[in-house]
Amino acid sequence: MEFSSPSREPSGRVSIMAGSLTGLLLLQAVSWASGEWCPCIPKSFSYSSVACVCNATYSEYRTIQANCTGTGIGYNIIWVPMASCDFSICTYTYVDTPDDFQLHNFSLPEEDTKLEIPLIHRALQLAQRPVSLLASPWSSPTRLKTRGVGNGKGSLKGQPRDIYHQTWARYIVKEGISKDHKLQFWAVTAENEPSAGLLSGYPFQCLGFTPEHQRDFIARDLGPTLANSTHHNVRLLMLDDQRLLLPHWAKVVLTDPEAAKYVHGIAVHWYVDFLAPAKATLRETHHLFPNTVLFASEAFWEQSVRLGSWDRGMQYSHSIITPPLSHVTLTYTLWGPPVLKPPVPCGRLDRLEPIIVDITKHMFYKQPMFYHLGHFSKFIPEGSERVGLVASQKNDLDAVALMHPDGSTVVVVLNRSSKDVPLTIKDPAVGFLETISPGYSIHTYLWRRQ
Repeated sequence: MEFSSPSREPSGRVSIMAGSLTGLLLLQAVSWASGEWCPCIPKSFSYSSVACVCNATYSEYRTIQANCTGTGIGYNIIWVPMASCDFSICTYTYVDTPDDFQLHNFSLPEEDTKLEIPLIHRALQLAQRPVSLLASPWSSPTRLKTRGVGNGKGSLKGQPRDIYHQTWARYIVKEGISKDHKLQFWAVTAENEPSAGLLSGYPFQCLGFTPEHQRDFIARDLGPTLANSTHHNVRLLMLDDQRLLLPHWAKVVLTDPEAAKYVHGIAVHWYVDFLAPAKATLRETHHLFPNTVLFASEAFWEQSVRLGSWDRGMQYSHSIITPPLSHVTLTYTLWGPPVLKPPVPCGRLDRLEPIIVDITKHMFYKQPMFYHLGHFSKFIPEGSERVGLVASQKNDLDAVALMHPDGSTVVVVLNRSSKDVPLTIKDPAVGFLETISPGYSIHTYLWRRQ
């Protein structure tokens, strides 16, 4: 089977959050086991389930290093929740004082100032390439909401441009892009999963918006407040919800010129992708609004942890290659902190799992999905452009090709089947490579074209 990479496709800039994978895992294990100060060894949990186990005496430093640095897998986007979210150990906002519409009592709790923000600064210091910060709100202060509670069904009281909507817009701009803690944000979303706040019994913090409500809130409140602030260079992303809601949600918001002029991009989540083919959602939205960035802003596993699961890593890679990188979605964001063992009291801390921290044994585990994500975050730098990739015959491989800003080319090949597949990669500019894609594997190929 052959892949050829004939020409560059004009698909825009690529920034991946998140090279043979099996080879990378084993090479790192051998290297760390043979004398590095922080040992790391492979540990098998069952058939085809292996994780990398590392001493966590300096786990905070090593975990950040593994995720954000050149010696790690090089994540370059950090998603920062505004106040509490469904991973928080308690529920809070930044202004819980009744009737404080001027936000005089606005303040960040110790969860933010002593835990979250120092970790962000540490990641920024260790990162060897620029890291972008993205802020998202989950729930407004309860006094602004129709039901007066943080979770479950409820939206903002009143109508756009009234005191409730203006207060919420100023709250988002005041915190989400605050320079008080020397954090420079790249973008902010209008609301995390606005459809969740329309559901009775939704268990986590949320704030409901219909497409029409979000359109008017952006046009009359959030957009002007952001544009007229000292943070006017911060980008605004709409939707931040399931791609199933596209293209309808985009049509409602972006056909209104007053709302559209403030929107830089559309953020989407992965949870019901099986109900929403990319061609009917992402591709159609891009066709309608080609100048609006599509941003894959959230993905994590909602089921419990599976130590050493290769299958979950494959599903992440499949989700990134097809459809996002193949259907104009330009960024992919993994959602959630490292999982703790034993779990702490929290809504979802036992579910996300690229890195597992065992606080009783001072160890952390780097799961196969960690290395899967590294194929994209490590080898596809910001500014890369997707190029054409043509298969000579039908096959079971997922593959994507991109060109780096320096002109080098990268091809990521995922084999989700149990069979080895002979493979030839051809580039008219330099020649060809004959190789084999082993069953249940992911490989990244990188070469210079000059």
